[in-house]
Amino acid sequence: MPQILSSIACNLDADILTAALPLFEESRVGAIEWSFDTLYGNSQIPPWFLELLKAYSNENKLIGHGVFFSLFSGKWSQNQHEWLNQLRQLSSEFHFDHITEHFGFMTGQNFHYGAPLPIPYSKTTLAIGQDRLARIYEASQCPVGLENLAFSYSLDEVKQHGEFLEQLVAPVNGFLILDLHNLYCQIHNFTISYEDIINLYPLDRVREIHISGGTWQDSTVEPERKIRRDTHDEAVPEEVFQLLKRTIDKCPNLKYVVLEQLGNALKTEASKKLFYSDFLKLEEIVRNKNHSLASHFTNSFLPSKSVTTGSILEDEKLYQQQIQLSSILEKASSYQAAIHLLNSSPLAHSDWKIEQWEPHMLETAISIAQKWKKNLD
Repeated sequence: MPQILSSIACNLDADILTAALPLFEESRVGAIEWSFDTLYGNSQIPPWFLELLKAYSNENKLIGHGVFFSLFSGKWSQNQHEWLNQLRQLSSEFHFDHITEHFGFMTGQNFHYGAPLPIPYSKTTLAIGQDRLARIYEASQCPVGLENLAFSYSLDEVKQHGEFLEQLVAPVNGFLILDLHNLYCQIHNFTISYEDIINLYPLDRVREIHISGGTWQDSTVEPERKIRRDTHDEAVPEEVFQLLKRTIDKCPNLKYVVLEQLGNALKTEASKKLFYSDFLKLEEIVRNKNHSLASHFTNSFLPSKSVTTGSILEDEKLYQQQIQLSSILEKASSYQAAIHLLNSSPLAHSDWKIEQWEPHMLETAISIAQKWKKNLD
């Protein structure tokens, strides 16, 4: 009977690897998820890390997670071309059980400095996303999936997200990563219940679940609010473990549950102990579910017919709107300034539906974009 594998996100990062070492030594890590594109600018994989990747690859327990592809960019870039070439090369060296990417487009002009933010749910973005997923499949020749986004501008977006993801992955018979901390962010930031949001996702397409931690951010435009941010720099909240217990049974094709945390949040002994403790909690939940699950996986998540790609789809109007939005978010001196700039831009009365954006979420988008911009500068 197929077993759900307790897994960790494990990259070429000394702090992550140090925190995870006791788990590897105790043979607890069922699979590892590697963000392969974080090697950008680092052409050599150290032999010891290569050995770790190969060990999991040989057991069919290595999964690849992309961060920087920017799936919905309106204009095809040389960086995306190189990203696919890198994936094609790595897929010849390692056996990935699947490859995933983030939903959204990256703000900022630098390929590796940007914030993934939502796009309009339109025929144009749907076609571009399907085109890019087909290219990822062509490069990797393994199941391809997308992760649900933590950030939305409006409750309408939240409610449409699952259906749009389903439409995106359907042509390649793709799957979803259901990030439960991302779901926790949506539940809190839009005051929507778990019961009301969970069934908006195609749960039969969930092959992987993420759990992680995050932080709270005060709102100045709505002082009574606190915004939940998916920053991956704290331990997993108890509420997210409870979501995991409630969600596993709803996902008949679930294969991996992955613990994520950023290395820069794992520098102290206390944080490393919390990481270890979080994994043991995850492992116990998964072990108990494995004892009670009776079903077999019913979807290989491989395309039912040959996947071919033609001319690269682009949309100049979408691209220019993305450039304008990125610029406004990165440069606005305040929420009020951003509103003025948005309302006087071509984004007004467009598919972006900026008129429906919640003030506290636009404020959060400004904060996210300016944080990434500061990192770049």
